[in-house]
Amino acid sequence: MRILLFLATNLAVLILVSIVFNLLGFESILAANGVDLNLQALLVFCALFGFGGAFVSLFLSKWMAKKSTRTQLITQPTDRQSRWLLDTVAELSREAGIKTPEVGVFPSQAANAFATGWNRNDALVAVSSGMLNRFSPDEVKAVLAHEIGHVANGDMVTLSLIQGVVNTFVMFFARIIGHTVDRVIFKTERGYGIGYFVATFIAEIILGILASMIVAWFSRLREYRADAAGAALAGRGAMISALERLQREQNLPNDLPGELTAFGIRDINKLGIAQMLASPPPLTARIEALRRG
Repeated sequence: MRILLFLATNLAVLILVSIVFNLLGFESILAANGVDLNLQALLVFCALFGFGGAFVSLFLSKWMAKKSTRTQLITQPTDRQSRWLLDTVAELSREAGIKTPEVGVFPSQAANAFATGWNRNDALVAVSSGMLNRFSPDEVKAVLAHEIGHVANGDMVTLSLIQGVVNTFVMFFARIIGHTVDRVIFKTERGYGIGYFVATFIAEIILGILASMIVAWFSRLREYRADAAGAALAGRGAMISALERLQREQNLPNDLPGELTAFGIRDINKLGIAQMLASPPPLTARIEALRRG
């Protein structure tokens, strides 16, 4: 239902943009300036590629996460710690109403954890060896509950769908800009000249940065929701304690690959524009939100 809703929403937006352009006579204005561009065909093209990339990343997310972090799955517990880890994830999953995800540990001294997968009943939850060695069982359980919250909320799917919408419109408007610059400024009459490729490239960079702010904003919102889910599953005190412990280890490097940063529990201190592009939000803000209840 979530996927159908977002696909329908994106289709509605595409249709709306097409109607607005027609009502405003945008295509006629472009044609009058020598810009021959089929906006409807361009919208469909950009939607196919924009969503295609997002869905390919989503379906490969578990495999990529395992490879990039060197996560070792726990299938048969060999010691007390691995048994506790499997049992805890199974217990939290039952309470959250989802199928138990695959459970793994990845080698890293930095305290971190992540969840990924193409749907809530085919997910992966992994924690770092450093977190298991240094955090108390209650704190680890709270972190696991946070990640289970991501899975139960369908955050991986939702974020991929939002990324698909964003990709579509970045590609769409960048190509309109490139096409217009090439025809109006460089007076290219047939095919595309260097002006199209340069203008499209620059526009994609600028629009991509602006679009990333939108995705990061949503990602920060879902982090608060996952914290709330973690507090409901493992206890508010344990969730706050885990975040405070992460805060004390702020100086340790966050060595999760870039594509998994949005799904990790740690944040990185950033300022200015970098903070607008950051995900998750600052730990201080997340702790305060939990204390406010």
